[in-house]
Amino acid sequence: MRLPTIAGVIRRRLLLNFRVAPDVIARQLPSPFAPKLQDGHAIAGICLIRLESIRPRGLPRGLGFASENAAHRIAVEWTGEQGRQEGVFIPRRDTSSRINQVAGGRVFPGEHHAARFRVSETAESVSLEMEAEDGGVSVRVAASVSDRLPADSVFASVEDASRFFEPGSLGYSRTHREDRLHGVILKTRTWHVEPLEVQEIHSSYFADTSAFPEGSVAFDHGLIMRNIEHEWHGTPDLYVEGGRTSEG
Repeated sequence: MRLPTIAGVIRRRLLLNFRVAPDVIARQLPSPFAPKLQDGHAIAGICLIRLESIRPRGLPRGLGFASENAAHRIAVEWTGEQGRQEGVFIPRRDTSSRINQVAGGRVFPGEHHAARFRVSETAESVSLEMEAEDGGVSVRVAASVSDRLPADSVFASVEDASRFFEPGSLGYSRTHREDRLHGVILKTRTWHVEPLEVQEIHSSYFADTSAFPEGSVAFDHGLIMRNIEHEWHGTPDLYVEGGRTSEG
């Protein structure tokens, strides 16, 4: 789906990342995706993002709107028409914005579920709760800015984690059609992440033992980005048919 370019500001973006057994996450990926690995682990997580001044590129900033959003995502790689590619597969998007719900997949990238967000934040900390109105998913996190990753992270440093995630600007989201994925590219003016000390983290998505058997998933680390000018660019949808894919 070719969508207009959307501009805005990422006021706050939390990347809460879990390490997952590759065979477990692979069962949740449509063809042609395979999990992108770090030290033998698949990496999946939640992107909790506050967007401001969101509007079609070219319109004045004052005409934009703000929203809280959540995307459950899996780091993936695949071979396409352009050779080896990497990005993220997004099984679910949730948003506080009725505009995103109505226009998602039509004007704005991705189909979104309605959700309620409760956020409390300072320059050094953030607490956030999200609950989807359809009961499909809930998230709770409390974290503060740190200067290092947890000692048990599969990433040796913040720089290693940053290098892993920065190429994941191309995302494909599930739609109401099983054979169709919406594509979008995130372009940022700058890329800078800081580590988080996470005091509390819960996602009903990753707590579902029917999808993630006990011992197959563990929280790895959190990152935060703030005050980033960005644009969302539409890219052709990905169609999955009989184990093969085509773009269009």
